[in-house]
Amino acid sequence: MERRTFIGIAAVGAAWPLMARAQQNVTSPRINRVGVLWHASNADEEKVYLDVLTKAFSDLGYVEGKNIEFLHRFPAEQPERFRALARELAADKVDAIVAVTALGAKEAKQATSTIPIVFVIVSDPVGGGLVESLARPGGNATGLSLMAIDLSGKRLALLKEAVPYLSRVAFLVDKTDQFAQRAVKANQAAAEVLGISLWPAEVSAPDDIEPAFSKIARDHADGVILGAGSMLFNERARIGSSALAHRLPTLSYIAEMVPHGLLLSYGQDFPDFFRRAAADIDKILRGAKPADIPVEQPTRFKLALNLKTAKALGLAAPPSLLATADEVIE
Repeated sequence: MERRTFIGIAAVGAAWPLMARAQQNVTSPRINRVGVLWHASNADEEKVYLDVLTKAFSDLGYVEGKNIEFLHRFPAEQPERFRALARELAADKVDAIVAVTALGAKEAKQATSTIPIVFVIVSDPVGGGLVESLARPGGNATGLSLMAIDLSGKRLALLKEAVPYLSRVAFLVDKTDQFAQRAVKANQAAAEVLGISLWPAEVSAPDDIEPAFSKIARDHADGVILGAGSMLFNERARIGSSALAHRLPTLSYIAEMVPHGLLLSYGQDFPDFFRRAAADIDKILRGAKPADIPVEQPTRFKLALNLKTAKALGLAAPPSLLATADEVIE
């Protein structure tokens, strides 16, 4: 073989691995890294919404390990862990962060001013300093806003419809929730309009729940309305069993709590919130800026009714509620 030909072949051979890697880089999709700052202790406790979120990304064409990687973080309701895990995600330089609660969104916002953030369950994103306005968020955060406090009158009216003798109601609140006092005032104002006596019953830890229901029963309440706060959601099974044990018709704003022994719920469709959060992240990964994505407000509200609980409490579900319920548990 001539020397010139040999050198040419050797050069091509040496270049081939580089060419192959370059071609691979061109054809292989980029893996987007999305951090998710939850609120409970582990994936099992978050399963009801974690599954919805990951399926929403799958429906948008994302395949875990192929073009997306999730960095799930579980702060176990501990403020210092929210802060530490938000900083960890920022240090990992993820492409975007999903912050599930107001506290998570606040800590993520403080941890980074450049990584896009989409919050999911936040009552007042403007008042909480997350965005400049709902229409034009500005900054690096956008997401979905709740209307928990605004629906106080509607929830009380629904509970009264389900419990005809309702005249005394306890409002169970997590006193560590930053919006607790605003919620108490809104519910008391709504109760006054309906001629109902309403008072707050405060808890701050899971072990407070059963004693709180016991006291509410001793105080001769006809029913209970649950306030916001992720701790109350995490303890939905304990709340449901306590409500049934003390024969207290209980209403929530989260439908996913109702199967555990509550009577009914009225509020936002939370699974849909997580699907819409995935859609916002998708827009961002495709080049949109959070500052230009308006904060979404609820356009649809969901009524869930538990007939098993109604029967256990000796209540007959009104036909009007059955006709309008989005979900009936039998």
